[in-house]
Amino acid sequence: MMGEAGGPPNSRPAHRVYLDAYEIDRTEVTNAAFARFLAETGYRPRHWQPAGPAEPAVRVVWGEADAYCRWAGKRLPTEAEWEKAARGDDGRRYPWGDHWDAARANTAASGRGGVTPVGSFPRGASPYGALDMAGNAAEWVADYYDAGYYRRSPERNPAGPTVVMDRVLRGGSWASPEAQAQTFFRDSSHSVDLNPRVGFRCARGRVVSPEQGAIGN
Repeated sequence: MMGEAGGPPNSRPAHRVYLDAYEIDRTEVTNAAFARFLAETGYRPRHWQPAGPAEPAVRVVWGEADAYCRWAGKRLPTEAEWEKAARGDDGRRYPWGDHWDAARANTAASGRGGVTPVGSFPRGASPYGALDMAGNAAEWVADYYDAGYYRRSPERNPAGPTVVMDRVLRGGSWASPEAQAQTFFRDSSHSVDLNPRVGFRCARGRVVSPEQGAIGN
């Protein structure tokens, strides 16, 4: 189940989605991993700054996240893949279940005031063992953002619209209220704008691109 009938307008309607098998990183990409990418490729990020090696790499624009995932032999997850990894197949509201618990995620309610090392909230793991899918760093996904996309998205392997400028963000961050930590919550940001609360994780597996058709790795 993707979306939520009683959620914000951009998360409606709730609808069933079928996804081909895929894998997704257990944690957000860390500063240490991103630094290795830069050292090995000579890539020059626009805004990223070295920080705690185990903390998620933030201040990374969409194209830089995409470049890292490709270098790692992976790709950014689609929005549908991200949501399934966060909520499982039982439609849960938070990665750990249907009831809010501020102790399970690094959000505004935790009072940390910034990112924490990835995996610092193991009790907030999703049904598949993915960590920090609520809070810590909000995460880029592959899709362009369209508030009305769910009303016309395909049932199998939805990969987002093709003609919208902004990219989807998922998961909320350390500064987010409870509502933005829900598994179905959708946000967006311009793909080239600096956002100090945004990071990413990678995925791999066959995916349908809205621009290229079926591709695989």
